Amino acid sequence: MTTSNQHPKSLVVVLGCLLLFLMPLLAFGITLDDAKQQGQLGERPDGYLGLVKPSSTPDTVNLMKDINSKRRDVYRGIAEKNNTALPAVEALAGKKAIEKTPSGQFIMQPNGTWTSKP
Repeated sequence: MTTSNQHPKSLVVVLGCLLLFLMPLLAFGITLDDAKQQGQLGERPDGYLGLVKPSSTPDTVNLMKDINSKRRDVYRGIAEKNNTALPAVEALAGKKAIEKTPSGQFIMQPNGTWTSKP
């Protein structure tokens, strides 16, 4: 038998879990998809995101830094697991990310210039 005190506690637990799940999404005022569609962020050949527009908002810069940090951790793990140099993993990841980038979004050319993907 449940008492009336158990339901509020359950609700608090559920709301707490929901907040923990949404916190990363709320931390940044913009999503990666939005930033890429707005031409603020683009994919670089080294497997990381770059600022297409130097005047990007602090939220966009923080989002980029957060994602790049997570990507770097993943790339390091792949490199260690496969006994491969980190730059090789980064280059392969960059190639794949650029290939997957939808038309109209920005990609960095090997010479460092940004272009809209045809």
